Amino acid sequence: MQRCFVLVVLFVTILVAVATTARAQDAASGQRIYNQCRACHVIAKGARATLGPNLFGVIGRTAGTVEGFRFSTDMVEKGAAGLVWTEEALRGYIANPKLIVPKGSMAFAGLRSEQQVSDLISYLQKASVAP
Repeated sequence: MQRCFVLVVLFVTILVAVATTARAQDAASGQRIYNQCRACHVIAKGARATLGPNLFGVIGRTAGTVEGFRFSTDMVEKGAAGLVWTEEALRGYIANPKLIVPKGSMAFAGLRSEQQVSDLISYLQKASVAP
């Protein structure tokens, strides 16, 4: 099962990498896209999680490990199996959360635009730098 998951993540990562356009990431555009996320997520150092986990510092973090947030069992298991939110893993998850964590609690269906995914990741990186 774990091998299958790794293969799916690898496949999604390759597809996204091949299909990604040459346009640079745009954090300002990513901030506008993040407005869709803010109903459930906060992105501020030390802030309490809301309906979803705090996304501050998400890039590089092991899945299912934000202290004080109750993740789905599936998300915790993916993290225990080695899922780390690298840019590549986030690309797949943001595009289709249920493909990466099928029994996860993320209600959002995903972003279909690869450029929007890139811009959102750029914003997450920028917003995760403590002032």
